[in-house]
Amino acid sequence: MASTRRRSRRAAVAAAVAAVGLTAALTTGCDAVDRALDCVQSADAIADSVTALQQAVEAAVDDPTQVEESLDSIDKNLDRIGDKADNTDVDQAVDDLGRAVENVRVAIENGDATPDISPVTDAAGELTKVCTP
Repeated sequence: MASTRRRSRRAAVAAAVAAVGLTAALTTGCDAVDRALDCVQSADAIADSVTALQQAVEAAVDDPTQVEESLDSIDKNLDRIGDKADNTDVDQAVDDLGRAVENVRVAIENGDATPDISPVTDAAGELTKVCTP
């Protein structure tokens, strides 16, 4: 009878340990999926902002504030990705896009009404590529 109780306890302990391990694995897996999904959603928002930036640069003569708003939108989404990224490729793409955005800002501050935004477009494309699972 004591032997049966020990086996029952061992089985209960083993089941509890297995349940904790499974829960930890699923939680870790879900966190990774959530981060990847957030990265994809933010990269998609950045792509929309880059499109808006392209249109704003084309119409900068009419409304120069649109360029700044588009750049701010890209920066906001970069911050969101950067805060949650757990991947060196994503980190590098975020840094590259941030530098490209800053270069456009500097060009505008230096009086360039139609700055070259192709580095922003290229960097956004790279970010989209590394965020895609």
